[in-house]
Amino acid sequence: MTDLITLGWRERLALPQLGIDMLKAKLDTGARSSALHVDALEAFDRDGATWLRFSLTLGRHQRRIVRCEAPALGRRMVTDTGGHGTERWFVRTDVLLAGERFPIEISLTDRRHMLFPMLLGRSALLGRFAVDPSLSYTQPRPQAAFAEPALRLVHERHHGQLP
Repeated sequence: MTDLITLGWRERLALPQLGIDMLKAKLDTGARSSALHVDALEAFDRDGATWLRFSLTLGRHQRRIVRCEAPALGRRMVTDTGGHGTERWFVRTDVLLAGERFPIEISLTDRRHMLFPMLLGRSALLGRFAVDPSLSYTQPRPQAAFAEPALRLVHERHHGQLP
């Protein structure tokens, strides 16, 4: 069995393909899927495929709006802790957490009334990390999220900074 990295119930992570270099997330082993807060969401067609254009506001003191585009994986029903089901759009993107980089699926939803803009569910954690609820922010801030030239190119291409 592989040794798992132990994380706290809340951690800082990055979503480099979406241009998000640091985001606070709640790690929730009770939630199957991961969720990201979005302020606005629009589906559109690109070369015969459904894409999503969405934005979110980051930072408490120096607020900045991040605009993202990603291919849609589709819409799925998600049941919240109260047992209410809602249909949500999902995207796949890389996450950078605890020095590890790996792909996850994230639902896009309104989490403005939640304490954290992102919830990282057990499907993203499984086989990689253990969560100790007595710990908090065990890892340093994500580093060099855009250090790879290929990643910068993908980010810039998807955000209209390159032809």
